[in-house]
Amino acid sequence: MCIVLATTAHPDYALIVLDNRDEFILRPTSRPHWWSSTHQDILSSRDLQRVEQGTWLGITKTGNFAVLTNYRETDTQDEEHPVQGEKSRGGMVTAWLTALNEETTESFVERMVNGGGVKGVGGFSLLCGKLRPRKDLNDLEPLAIISNRAGDASQVPCIAGKRGEYYGLSNTCYDDPKVWPKVERGKELLQTHIQTKADNESQEDLITSMFQILDNDTLPPQEGQNFEAYIYHLRESIFIPAIGQAVPPQAIPLADEIAAAHADSDCSMKIARAPLMDGERPDPLLMTGVYGTQRQTILLVTWDGHVKYIERSLWDGNGNAIMRGAGDVTFEFDIDGWNGHEVRGMGGA
Repeated sequence: MCIVLATTAHPDYALIVLDNRDEFILRPTSRPHWWSSTHQDILSSRDLQRVEQGTWLGITKTGNFAVLTNYRETDTQDEEHPVQGEKSRGGMVTAWLTALNEETTESFVERMVNGGGVKGVGGFSLLCGKLRPRKDLNDLEPLAIISNRAGDASQVPCIAGKRGEYYGLSNTCYDDPKVWPKVERGKELLQTHIQTKADNESQEDLITSMFQILDNDTLPPQEGQNFEAYIYHLRESIFIPAIGQAVPPQAIPLADEIAAAHADSDCSMKIARAPLMDGERPDPLLMTGVYGTQRQTILLVTWDGHVKYIERSLWDGNGNAIMRGAGDVTFEFDIDGWNGHEVRGMGGA
């Protein structure tokens, strides 16, 4: 039950993105690092449970950005929308992060939706686009929200193309008329903070406040409900505390050993040696145990194309809680081509 919050309303930033990754705590995941494909230098963490080693959030040196949330499928008879797809959802993110620089957001949407790239994937929503200012305008090129619910590229909504806006996305369709409580609350908290504090706070204070929004916990008591019944209530809270029963971690191969065993899975990609800490290697098929908010990410993009990327890990590889801030990893860089030639993106906002 992940959540993505985004805004174009801060006076000092073209875009702010907040993300909670809710997952089984022991799901094997690398820390964020730079890795390379044939076409891009990419900053992201990577999911080590699937051989594709995809991700849920990432950005390239040239400004390709993507973040994904799952859509929880419940109809086991719907062949068009499998509960567990044969292809990794995280591969949808890396499909954009590894794309040619010349490919526009519009052509990527066409390729994925009309070209069948979203077929065979479990339910998802992918917010993606090329971070660039619009020529002669105080706005960004808009971002698209691709899902396997869109029958045609014309049905893909676009956001973040106007100043002063607030957005939220969780585990249902972006245009679902029934807005989840966690999304509604997240947007309200973000808007209230920016409207009251943005003119008089340091970047450090801003980051602290954004993590406080991601830590907002309004989950009702479990009161004896089993996990499958209780999961419905996760839509009510931005932050998901640990729920479920712990299972002992088991050793699995290193990330490079997994990659070597499947070297032909993607010949266009140089497999990165993910920097794992000792103990970050539980069972690769782990889909049980303690569940909750596993990682938190803040992305700040200034109007001169400077990116600050902070990922906070809340648990170590053995399922032990990490003190807030002790699991933080930060990267900063300037987007190549930010003020270069005009990049044609999708129309609308």
